[in-house]
Amino acid sequence: MNATVLDAELDTFPKLLARNAVKFADTPAYREKEFGIWQSWTWSETRDEIDALAMGLIALGLEEGEHVAVIGRNRPYLYWAMVAAQSCGAVPVPLYNDAVADEMAYVLENCKARFVIVEDQEQVDKVLEVQEKVPFIEQIVYVDKRGMRKYDHTHMNAYKDVQAEGRAGHERLEPIMRARQAKLTADSTCVMLYTSGTTGKPKGVVLSNLNIISASKSSAEFDNLSENDSVLAYLPMAWVGDFIFSIGQCFWTGFCVACPESPETMQSDLREIGPTYFFAPPRFFEGMLTTVMIRMEDASKLKRKMFAYFMDVAKKVGPALLDGKPVNGMDRLKYMLGNVFIYGPLKNTLGFSRVRVGYTAGEAIGPEIFEFYRSLGINLKQLYGQTEASVFITQQPDGEVRADTVGVPSPGVEVRIADNGEVFYRSSGTFVEYYNNPESTAGTKDPEGWVATGDAGFFEPDTGHLRIIDRAKDVGKLADGSMFAPKFVENKLKFYSDILEVVVFGSDRDYCTAFINIDLNAVGNWAERNNIAYASYQELAGHPEVYKSIKSHVEEVNKSVAEDPMLGGCQIHRFLVLHKELDADDGEMTRTRKVRRALVEEKYADLIEGLYNGASEVATVTEVTYEDGRKGSISATVQISDAATVARKANAA
Repeated sequence: MNATVLDAELDTFPKLLARNAVKFADTPAYREKEFGIWQSWTWSETRDEIDALAMGLIALGLEEGEHVAVIGRNRPYLYWAMVAAQSCGAVPVPLYNDAVADEMAYVLENCKARFVIVEDQEQVDKVLEVQEKVPFIEQIVYVDKRGMRKYDHTHMNAYKDVQAEGRAGHERLEPIMRARQAKLTADSTCVMLYTSGTTGKPKGVVLSNLNIISASKSSAEFDNLSENDSVLAYLPMAWVGDFIFSIGQCFWTGFCVACPESPETMQSDLREIGPTYFFAPPRFFEGMLTTVMIRMEDASKLKRKMFAYFMDVAKKVGPALLDGKPVNGMDRLKYMLGNVFIYGPLKNTLGFSRVRVGYTAGEAIGPEIFEFYRSLGINLKQLYGQTEASVFITQQPDGEVRADTVGVPSPGVEVRIADNGEVFYRSSGTFVEYYNNPESTAGTKDPEGWVATGDAGFFEPDTGHLRIIDRAKDVGKLADGSMFAPKFVENKLKFYSDILEVVVFGSDRDYCTAFINIDLNAVGNWAERNNIAYASYQELAGHPEVYKSIKSHVEEVNKSVAEDPMLGGCQIHRFLVLHKELDADDGEMTRTRKVRRALVEEKYADLIEGLYNGASEVATVTEVTYEDGRKGSISATVQISDAATVARKANAA
């Protein structure tokens, strides 16, 4: 393996910060919108903020090697907290801010965090709730003072007060901080990020400075990122993608990271910032497309006709123009007109007018959704990665972007396919270990550094591009021996604006069936336009007209699936619309919105049985978790519908 060697002057984040504070001294490093106003910090100011916090944490007793939990939404203060922890010789551990207290308790106990830095009162309350289970917690630092006046501050401090203490004692504390920074090397632990726990308890992925900085360096060079670029930070800070984009690549290139005012204002803040570099999981792009389609349904007849006409033009020539391929003069003219009337205004509304490079990853994106954005002239590409890889395993080079592959190996990454079709990789970004879990480490990474991804795929012989079929454990066979890959069908169905989530079943069975979650926004909008009253998600999900619409989508997808030579047997014969949305609080999905298939199969075994025993409806009772953590149950009679299938092509048999 060709190991990446980092410049000793740039092999830790405190060193990168020191460089940027000089090289990009007056260039914006972080922005945040608060009370409707954008605030900005230069690289020089960012260094001062981080150093003050680091010295304050040392004054509070933070020791080298300790874990510091960081909880909250995307805010400069919390990104600075992670680098400040590194400056103290400690290890930051970001957690999902929407996790319930019990989920937080597991991570806090596992990493034995003594210091916790949180955003606000809500997160303080969660930490206090779990302190009996997690006796290690000694200090809580909070950013937002609102609501905190009457709390016991014996072991609690405001973020700015900690900084003030650091500044006041800088003559005493700065030498200690600098000495700790000087001990850090490329092999020092940079961050610990927990896996989403799709198949079990989350594991702490230990990533070194070498892992994160080498991945940030090579990926930035791959897409020519520089200090002139900008990103919007809105993804969960506990997710490796956010750490790479908002700290890794940001510190390597010197570009600016902007933080939205709140999740609710994220879309309008995206338009105001107009980032040049953007990343989002498929669900985000699916949601945006749903919003576009809802707005078009409410538009005038003329606007709908114009949209349909110019989108047909865009699908025909947009991707070719984006890739610099030849397009005839008439089609170019039509596309230019479409850009004036449709594509340009739409990109501006979405906040994508200035995007030079966009990525999606996390799970497979539906080809129709992917091609929709590229047809608008948005340079959206796919990458394939993992937390254990410091994100990057493969990427799509400009001019070689396709919906059905995830590109070629990223710079410095080796990829091989095992005999059983599982994808393996190794690189300088490969994680050090799973924290306190040598068995899982040995089961995932071999002595030569090869990591098992758990995904099944193959390289195309002509292009060298990697195609991911599905999770290796999810790929199976139908009873007749034909291949079963549920994601292939699920992603096709999620293209439709009224479908939010799909879970397909069929391994070792005679045919495929599906659970479907409707998109409440899209279907609710349809109901309002048609004067259809409904009191709940459950009532709307069971409406006959909703079933009729979903059935038409399923049958349309079946026609498309039948054309695939390998997966033509994955057509859906029967389906139902679930009476509740799959929810992370109920354990049915991870915090990164991945379906926990095994749990769903177990929890809804009665509904699956109904799909395969010919029943037309099933009465069921389902346990749910309310926002305040209380448990309850909902009862429903779920309808089951048949869907027409089509004959597979002869060569697909």
